[in-house]
Amino acid sequence: MAEKNAQILTCIRCPRGCQVSVAVDGDGQVLSVSGNLCARGDAYARAEVTNPVRTVTTTVPVKGGGAARVSVKTAREVPKGAVMDVMRALAGVTACAPVEIGDVVVPDIAGTGVDLVATSRA
Repeated sequence: MAEKNAQILTCIRCPRGCQVSVAVDGDGQVLSVSGNLCARGDAYARAEVTNPVRTVTTTVPVKGGGAARVSVKTAREVPKGAVMDVMRALAGVTACAPVEIGDVVVPDIAGTGVDLVATSRA
């Protein structure tokens, strides 16, 4: 049997913030999850130790609008390892007014296959 170790995570899928223990083998395979009070905690913990992902949120400057900046986010989660690539890809990005909620500000940000979309108007 492969070596077993456990990681303790705080689940962020609901306000409870369960302390979840994830047992993984030496190959990174999840053996068990405990401490979660709902199925979302189990799914979160398994994903977090095998393929962590994040939604990136920030703001970008706006040219020609009433607001100086517009809030944006990735349309869906990107791999955690790509977060800094996404942020670097935003250097020099400026949205052109008018900007509506849901407008794609940067398609396929940092080659992730995920669009960066506006979350406010400008």
